[in-house]
Amino acid sequence: MRIRSLMAGTLVGLLAATTACSGGESSSDTLKIGFFAPESGFGSADGRSALAGARLAVAQANADGGVDGKKVELVTYDDASDPKQGAVIATKLVSQDRVVAAVSGSYSPQTLAGATIFQRNRIPLVSAYAVNPGIPETGDFIFQQDYDGEVQGRAGAVQFAEDGVRKPAIIAIDNDFGNALVDGFSDQAKESGLDVVSVDKNEFGEKDFDTIIRRAVDAGADGIYLVQYVAEGTQFFRALRKSGVGLPVLSTEGIDSAGFLESIGDLADGAKITTNLNRDAEAPATRSFLEDFAKENDFPADMVAASSYDAVKLILDAADATGTSAGDIQKGLLGTSDHQGATGTLAKFTDGRQVVKPVQILQFDGATLVSVGEVTDTAVITP
Repeated sequence: MRIRSLMAGTLVGLLAATTACSGGESSSDTLKIGFFAPESGFGSADGRSALAGARLAVAQANADGGVDGKKVELVTYDDASDPKQGAVIATKLVSQDRVVAAVSGSYSPQTLAGATIFQRNRIPLVSAYAVNPGIPETGDFIFQQDYDGEVQGRAGAVQFAEDGVRKPAIIAIDNDFGNALVDGFSDQAKESGLDVVSVDKNEFGEKDFDTIIRRAVDAGADGIYLVQYVAEGTQFFRALRKSGVGLPVLSTEGIDSAGFLESIGDLADGAKITTNLNRDAEAPATRSFLEDFAKENDFPADMVAASSYDAVKLILDAADATGTSAGDIQKGLLGTSDHQGATGTLAKFTDGRQVVKPVQILQFDGATLVSVGEVTDTAVITP
């Protein structure tokens, strides 16, 4: 199977064919891949991106003749940003839809809940961008294709040290995502000679960032490490602009979202983030993904779209290499070697079914993200 850049007109009909949920076992001429994402609820911007990336990967595969003569069908569900839906959807995908593999285009709680079901039934699950390091620990059929949160947090501390920050304050969402990144950042901060002067954790929907920013300033911070999602990140940058505080900000892939890029204007200008999608990369896989995504969608590609695209591609390439049963796909994933994805090269999965990739450092130039470097130290980026 070859994955190539396609003209927009070729993909229109194929993209439409990836949306329906249909029950029953996979037929001899169909390869069913399950997929779930937060298409509604607070994470709907990420759900939109995740689904678009996954559909693009499937459409490209079908335009190239499918996998082993089989048409690829993407069986999709909306988890409504509700952690409880992870297990419910996984059960449907396994028992009703009879998928041979699945991708989580969702967050850590939903992914963890679903992973238990997929592992019990020996169906491979690839987590596109959920960062909880416990996800692949569920079992040998569960894979994580984005860095785990602790890796990204460590890379953030390394970058802040390189930027000359010595006394960072941490402002983070209080959930699996935020806690994993804060743990990694805090551990690496000691190694990198940073003195964390304050840690503030907030709930979803936080709006009073004025007070939180003031606490960071009063603690003597010379930089802010920010771990938030789109809504909270937007509120933070509005409060920062209003305050007149000029501290450097380093954030994370949590705001590498089309929803954030479409709404933030120049409020985040100069801030940096750690993420896995380098829009300036010259690698053919990245360039073709960005070009094809732009042809098919009226919103910008983000790390969620690229990660979901790569997760589906990993499954399809594994099936193409070793066979289309669930067991074959698991073997193919375990044998992944130098996979060229939109988010870079995956040399192989670790023994714990995680990835080792350079962490990308991007900076806001207005509402545009541009590459300013990467963290490559294997001691930092290895889970």
